Amino acid sequence: MIDHITIGVSNLAKSKLFYEKAFAPLGYSLAFGKESVFWAFDIGNGCLFEIQRTDEKPPFTHLHVAFRVKSKAEVDAFYRAALEAGASDNGAPGPRPNYAPNYYA
Repeated sequence: MIDHITIGVSNLAKSKLFYEKAFAPLGYSLAFGKESVFWAFDIGNGCLFEIQRTDEKPPFTHLHVAFRVKSKAEVDAFYRAALEAGASDNGAPGPRPNYAPNYYA
């Protein structure tokens, strides 16, 4: 089990707002942090998803993170919330049988 994952972001305030909105349908919430430094979101089972301000150039953009949820409805709600918060997608949610039978992402 993963304890936490931290990703670097160039705009911490904008990223915090994005994840607050995108995580809302999943019940994930802001756990703690420090203004202008980092924020940690409780994503269940003692795991944290953290965002940390970085000035590194070029920004790291090739990262894939999958969150385990309870239903297809939660996948769809997260997808809609993330798009409404400003995300771009690489495909709408749907069956992904190449990962596993009944896999939906």
